[in-house]
Amino acid sequence: MSKIDVLNIKGEKVKNITLSDSVFGIEPNDVVIYDAIRLATANSRQGTHAVKTRAEVSGGGRKPWRQKGTGRARQGSTRAPHWYHGGVVFGPKTERNYTLKMNRKERQLALKSALTYKVLDKELIVLDELKLESNKTKEMKEILSNLKVDRNVLVVVNELDDELILATRNLNNVLLLSADEINTYDVISANVLVVTEDAIKSVEEALA
Repeated sequence: MSKIDVLNIKGEKVKNITLSDSVFGIEPNDVVIYDAIRLATANSRQGTHAVKTRAEVSGGGRKPWRQKGTGRARQGSTRAPHWYHGGVVFGPKTERNYTLKMNRKERQLALKSALTYKVLDKELIVLDELKLESNKTKEMKEILSNLKVDRNVLVVVNELDDELILATRNLNNVLLLSADEINTYDVISANVLVVTEDAIKSVEEALA
């Protein structure tokens, strides 16, 4: 089992904790991670994109000019695909379903693999607790500065509170999640993962 330092919000070491090898120390599975990321991105697509065919665009009820004698190519409608404001050929239609599925064991394996990579790459920071005195963004920025974090960061706490939500919502490089919301896509997308000690225990219990 691997040990990791536990810091306070000032960036000072408080103690060590031992991470579960079954969650933070497995052999990472890159294929399952790829599938989980593809699942997350595909399921976020609405599938409501659509275009109009020549039968659906407005206009075009009259033949633009007579068939013969003008010297121009024959045309039957101003809404043919090659005309300006004409219909689109073979374009996407509405309500396409992009949803993918993944079984529970694969989801858990992907998340464990992502968490293991954070440990291996030294991109995991564990805090003893994350309690703010106010809901000011300035206070949260000071904490991140103390932790020497200036890139995209995923903050995971056991339970969300109003002060923490308000203090992080204006920070573009910070994503705040509760322990039961943690997922492979957000873990992989973050440069640094900041987790409270009680959130670590919740994640280990859920994935054990």
